[in-house]
Amino acid sequence: MSDLQLRTAAHTAAIELLRKNTTPAGVLAASRTMEAEARRYTRIFGRDAAICALGMAISGDPELLRGARASLLTLAEHQAENGQVPKYVDPEGAEPDFWYVGCIDATLWWLIAVRWVARRLPEERLEAELRHRIDAALQWLHCQEHPRLFLLQQNEASDWADIMPRSGYVLYTNALWYHVKQLFDWPHAEETKFHFNHLFFPFSRERPDYRRLRLLTDYVLDASCGSSLYLSFVNLSFWGEEGDVFGNVLAVLFGLADPGPAERVVETLSRVGVGVPFPARSVCRPLEPDDSLWRSYMDRHQQNRSHQYHNGGVWPFIGGFWAMALLQLGRRSEAETALEGIAEAGRIGNWGFFEWFHGQNAEPNGMRGQSWNAAMYLLAEAALDRGIELDV
Repeated sequence: MSDLQLRTAAHTAAIELLRKNTTPAGVLAASRTMEAEARRYTRIFGRDAAICALGMAISGDPELLRGARASLLTLAEHQAENGQVPKYVDPEGAEPDFWYVGCIDATLWWLIAVRWVARRLPEERLEAELRHRIDAALQWLHCQEHPRLFLLQQNEASDWADIMPRSGYVLYTNALWYHVKQLFDWPHAEETKFHFNHLFFPFSRERPDYRRLRLLTDYVLDASCGSSLYLSFVNLSFWGEEGDVFGNVLAVLFGLADPGPAERVVETLSRVGVGVPFPARSVCRPLEPDDSLWRSYMDRHQQNRSHQYHNGGVWPFIGGFWAMALLQLGRRSEAETALEGIAEAGRIGNWGFFEWFHGQNAEPNGMRGQSWNAAMYLLAEAALDRGIELDV
């Protein structure tokens, strides 16, 4: 199969999968199977559906555009009184789930997707319809923001990497928060960016003035050998140096990393081969059981061992963001290669669109028919072919 044939087949398969997984209430995380039902993948997940909405809304397919809008409305209908968007909603009408300590990124991604879809359906007046829901979601997030650092704080394992030990100030979450602030003109966006770069990359010569921030960075500087990537999280006296690929890529895409640091981040990720065996591995250096950050829950069901799942597994949907970051920095040839790698991953198992792959041997794992893998292929393809950007 030529590169063009592969991409054409991937585009067609992605559209077909998303149509298959779209219900009147919105898009399911994965195709209906007995295993997917048992593991609750046949739900409308806040983060999954919102990320899917990005690709569905630019697909050119009216059915998928309606499905993207329906997903956001369903999640809004089940929003908590305090403004939090659910982790997932059962399309059959059962009670929504909010995770254990607050699934913080579902609300962030929902806000991003609402603005994205509203811009592509101006006649629907989606934002006007959801105005009170949007305000409540922003206020819920604001209540978790440090009043001097303007960064979100969260408990352990409360975002997409929900069996990884990230807590306190988390790179991935705060990259999303900065983007949300830009989209909705929320106060102190520049302060968020300033403290983001001080905290998650404390290795520059510049020292922060604020005592609490300086204390956090001093802990890192006293014990770290330094890094060319942003730290995955920082908490009091401990932090993550495993190289969170998704968080670093979003820092580049959303403009938190200025041109020089952005080049440094992407060059480092390229050098360590995050696109091998497919784009993109979730971390550069998986945590091992003898690591101080290892948690017993990471071994539950033997799922999050080295090079597996969130701990170094390959997630094709992250590969879509990776391809877009490469393109944004002018690395078009590498972005094309990444897009073809995502297509190759999707093709395994007769276009199985498996959830994730082993980070070393490329064995497919997780659920078949994972919606966000298909949607992010479409978005990355649109970025390469049509110049679509995750702009503000």
